[in-house]
Order: sequence, then structure tokens, then C-alpha cells
Amino acid sequence: MLNLNLHPARLAENELLASCSLSKGRAGGPGGQHRNKVETKVTIEHEPTGIIAQASERRSAVENRSVALFRLRLLLATKIRCPVLIGECRSALWLSRTSGGKIACNPEHVDFPTMLAEAMDMLASAHQDPRKAAVRLGCSASQLTKLIKDHPPAFERWNHDRVELGEHPMR
Repeated sequence: MLNLNLHPARLAENELLASCSLSKGRAGGPGGQHRNKVETKVTIEHEPTGIIAQASERRSAVENRSVALFRLRLLLATKIRCPVLIGECRSALWLSRTSGGKIACNPEHVDFPTMLAEAMDMLASAHQDPRKAAVRLGCSASQLTKLIKDHPPAFERWNHDRVELGEHPMR
């Protein structure tokens, strides 16, 4: 089994980018002359999975690279599952962001994709049962559900996986 720490959404930036191809281009739409003359659109492809994220709404390629990387991490957290080890498997980040059964992580925070990946992997290992996954993660089932709901594509994926297992979708 793979270690949970190897989930691509959890890799350090330089490690993640080592497995990606990065390209720049021009973006259409509003923004005036600057947008049509400067290549500020950034596209990042995670080569092992073929997952692609892009950003073009910022005025600089550096800012768009950061936004595209965050989006890539969210896509990886939503779409890629890694096995969870038996026994204590919570990451140091998870432990630092949970207390008294509550999860503290804003969906716009840099740690959110990592937390989401860990939660989604745990749900997959618990056959999409939020109560079982929450026990292993040391939080309440409602807090786990709220974390997943904070990223609608992840919530949609979770419900899709639950229906495939013959379970009712979460609300």
C-alpha cells in the first residue's frame, strides 16, 4: 500500500511541479491591451494523471501560476484516491487543524486541498461512510461532511461514489 503522504495534492510545490508540464499563453476576453499582448495565462498539466488546471484572471503569470497550482491541487484531491494505512494514519497537518471534533480550514487556504485529499481518501477507505471515516480522522461526521461540501466538485464526486456503492447521496 502507498503511504497517504504520497497523494499528489500533498506534495511540496517543487515536488508536484517536477511531475507537471507548465505552459504560458494569451487569454482572450476583457482586460484591454495588456491582456492581448502579454502571455499571462498559465496551464499546468499533472503528467502522471493528465489532470490540467489553468488560470488567466490575474495580470501576471506569477500570480496565475499560483492560482493554477491551487486549482490543480483541488482537482487532484477530488479525482485521485490513495490507499489509507491501517492504524493511525492522520497527517501532522490534519492533527494540527482538528480539535475537539472540529476541523478548522477555510476553502481558500493553502492547506485546504491537502485536507480535502486526506478526507476523500479516508472516505474511500471507509466505503464512503462519513461516520466511519470521521472516527478514524478524529472529527465529527458533520464536520467531515462540511469540509467536503466546501468544495462542490468534491461533494459531487463523493455522492457519485456513494451511489455507485448503492448508498443514498448525502444532502
